[in-house]
Amino acid sequence: MSLAPEIAAYYAQGKEDGRLRAGEGRLELLRTQDVLRRVLPAAPSDVLDVGGGSGVHAEWLAADGHRVRLVDPVPGHVAQAARLPGVTAETADARALPDGDAAYDAVLLLGPLYHLLEREERVRALAEARRVARPGGVVVAATINRLAGVHDMARKGRFREADPGGTVATAARTGVLQPVHATGFTTAYFHRPADVPGEFTDAGLACSGQYGVEGALWLLGDVDARLDDPVRRAELLDAIRVGESDPSLLGASGHLLTVGRRTS
Repeated sequence: MSLAPEIAAYYAQGKEDGRLRAGEGRLELLRTQDVLRRVLPAAPSDVLDVGGGSGVHAEWLAADGHRVRLVDPVPGHVAQAARLPGVTAETADARALPDGDAAYDAVLLLGPLYHLLEREERVRALAEARRVARPGGVVVAATINRLAGVHDMARKGRFREADPGGTVATAARTGVLQPVHATGFTTAYFHRPADVPGEFTDAGLACSGQYGVEGALWLLGDVDARLDDPVRRAELLDAIRVGESDPSLLGASGHLLTVGRRTS
């Protein structure tokens, strides 16, 4: 199994590492840290970071004391991640993990489901995560919300400019985003929050919670400036946490984290 050529080319640019470390992308990183530090087992634990890219999350997880193994289909990402202290890395596909059964306390899929357009493929990746998790182990998957593209272009004042052919609007209806140069992204699948637990269930996982990563507050016009100011940043993160699992707000977030467990 391999990535579609346009997806491989997108990640071969090497931009993903910097996306979460600077600018507004820091909100996604900070909120993902916030949620994971509450739902993962206490360190030290064995964590598999599936589709972990260059190791942005693996790096802080290892620094927190976890034993982290990362797998990713992009060789350049694996080479970067392998240089991080406390992280081992290998090229692999989320749908066919090379690891043995029941090997990890927690399994993260913080990107693979973005690019699996067919439900069957997403369930296969989640089932693989379940297989390598120990009984009682945690599986956390990130998804992009159905209206994320529309909201992102609209808040930037570029909806009509960036989507003259209706590609982003079509993704809001069908879930499938085809490459749009102006959006800066590649082929992807955008979930409805209510659809994710069913994929977990079909993979044999018991869903235990959903968390809006950025909440509705990523739509504010000055997120970058708020993150630069320690006081305003803390206020923003506190406010997002209040409504992070409110069903009426889940779809307003750009990204969603769904948490499940292997029960047997």
